[in-house]
Amino acid sequence: MKAYDHGGRGTFAAPARSRRPARSFTQRIKGTTVTDPNLPEQPAGAVPPVPPAPPAGAPAAPSAPAYGAPAAPAYGQPAPAYGQPAGAKTNVLAIISLIASIAAFVILPFIGSIAGVICGHIALSQIKKTGEQGRGMAVAGLIVGYVGIVLAIIGTIVFFAIIASIAANPNLYVN
Repeated sequence: MKAYDHGGRGTFAAPARSRRPARSFTQRIKGTTVTDPNLPEQPAGAVPPVPPAPPAGAPAAPSAPAYGAPAAPAYGQPAPAYGQPAGAKTNVLAIISLIASIAAFVILPFIGSIAGVICGHIALSQIKKTGEQGRGMAVAGLIVGYVGIVLAIIGTIVFFAIIASIAANPNLYVN
């Protein structure tokens, strides 16, 4: 024990400390011993036994399965994807067909419908060949496009009929 001077009030002896192995961590909290589970207690000098070698003609033991993270890919190779596999790709022309056909009612009355019908037919052909997704969008683009064309034709006929009736009777609409 070491003796410590306490500023003239006498000396006292510090209690002797026991030496623990550097690898273990143990605390005493309210009468309970808490041990770090990451650092297992092993007696000093303990060495695990070596397994015996298999006999000369025996087949080799199967290797243990590899658990944990997969091996890193080779340099320059893409990393493996995580999560669910990507779904089938949607045909872009099917999306364009539907958007153009809907836009025909808002922005471009006749041109959008024609673009929607053309893109819809091309999209159906590509979907049949490649097996992509988007057949429903292509069909919806075709239907909305054809309806837009019919409404544009009817609207054009009505517009010219009104213009013709005004031209035939100019005094009817003037006070």
